[in-house]
Amino acid sequence: MSNQAKQWGAIIVMIALFAMIAFVTNLCTPMATIIKNQGEISNVLAQIGNYGNFVAYLVMGIPAGMLIAKFGYKKTALIGLAVGALGIAIQWFSGQLDAQANLGLVFTVYLIGAFIAGLCMCILNCVVNPMLNLLGGGGNSGNQLIQIGGVFNSTAAVCCYILMGALIADATKAKIADATPALMIALAIFVVAFIVILFTKIEEPEQAPVRVDLIKGAMSHRHFALGALAIFLYMGIEVGVPNFVQQYLIADGIPAGTVGMLVAVYWFMMLIGRLVGASIGGMISARAMITTVSTATLALVLFGMYAPTDVLVEFPGVNWATLEMVWQPVPVGIFAFLLVGLCTSVMWGAIFNMAVEGLGKYTAIASGIFMTMVFGCAVMMAIQAAVADATNYITSFWVVVGCAAYLLFYALVGSRVSKKA
Repeated sequence: MSNQAKQWGAIIVMIALFAMIAFVTNLCTPMATIIKNQGEISNVLAQIGNYGNFVAYLVMGIPAGMLIAKFGYKKTALIGLAVGALGIAIQWFSGQLDAQANLGLVFTVYLIGAFIAGLCMCILNCVVNPMLNLLGGGGNSGNQLIQIGGVFNSTAAVCCYILMGALIADATKAKIADATPALMIALAIFVVAFIVILFTKIEEPEQAPVRVDLIKGAMSHRHFALGALAIFLYMGIEVGVPNFVQQYLIADGIPAGTVGMLVAVYWFMMLIGRLVGASIGGMISARAMITTVSTATLALVLFGMYAPTDVLVEFPGVNWATLEMVWQPVPVGIFAFLLVGLCTSVMWGAIFNMAVEGLGKYTAIASGIFMTMVFGCAVMMAIQAAVADATNYITSFWVVVGCAAYLLFYALVGSRVSKKA
C-alpha cells in the first residue's frame, strides 16, 4: 500500500472516531431531561451525566498524553475504546435498577458509568485532534482537516438528539431504561471501531516522552495558557446552549420528541458551519474565524435573551409519540439560540490550532493539558444550572455571554504568539 493510501486510511479512521465521540458525549444532555423528571430534581443535579463525563477529562488529560507517548496512537485508541465499552455497559446497568426503591443508587451507578465513558472520550480526543492536525500538515491545512472531522462529529450529534427524542417521547414518564437502544448503539459503535482500528495500519509519528515537568514549559507560552482557558470556557457555550434550550422548551410544555428534533437543529447548524469551515479553512486563518464567530455568538445570545417571548416562529419538528410531522411555534429568541451552532462549529479546531502554534517539543503535553481543560463543561454546566435554579433558564444565558466575550478577547489579543519553543 502506498504512503498516500496509508495516510488516507488513517484520516478516515480518525474522522470515524471524531463522529463516535460526539454520539456518546451528546447522550448526556437528553439523559439530563430524563433525570430531571425522576422527582424533585434541581437543574444542578440533573446534569450529573455531564459532570461525570467531563470531569473525567480533568483526571485523564495528562495521562492520555502519556499513554500516547508510551504506546502510540493506535494502541491508545484501542485502550480508550475498551474503557468506553465498560462505561456504556455500566450506564445501561443503572437503568435496570429499581429507581423507586433506591434513586440514589441509580444515580450513583449512572454517574460512575458516565465518568468511565468520559475517560474514553478524553483518550480518543487526545488521539484524534493531534493526528488530524499532523496528517493535515499543521497550520491552515491542519485546521481544515480538523473542521472536516467536525462535520462528521456534528452529524453524529444530530442523530443522537433525534434518536433520544424518539426514545424519551413523554419526558414526565421517561426512565433511564428508555435510553437502552441508544446505549446499545453506542456499545456497538465501540466494538466495531475497536475491530476496525485493530486491523488498520497507522503510521505512528515519533513521540517525545510526555513528562509532567514539561507542563511548566508549555504553560510558559502565554498564548497556549490563554488558549487552554479558552477551551475551558468554549465548552460552556457548545454544550450549555443546546442543553438549556432543551430544558426550557420541555418546561414550556413542548413534547420531548419534538424538542429532540428542535435541539438537533443546533447540531445541524454546527454541521453546516463545519462544512463551510472545512471548505475555507485553508484560506481563512483560525484567528479570523474565532473573531467572527465569537462576535456573532454574542449578538445571537443577547438577542435571544431580550427578544419578546410572544413573537413566535414556526419551526419544523416531529412528535415521536404519534409519529406525526408538526410545525412547532417557538419564541424567536430560541431560534436565535439554535443558530449559535453555526458559530460553535469552528471554535474547537481553530482554538486548538492557535494554542499549539510554535510549541515544538511541548506539543504532546500541551495536547494533554488541552484535553484536561474540557472539564470546563462540567464547571460551566453547574454554574449555568445554578443560575437557572436561582432565576430562570433565559437569565442563565449570561454565563454563555461571558464565555463568548472571553473567546473574542483570545482571538484579538490572547492568541498572539510571543515566543516559540
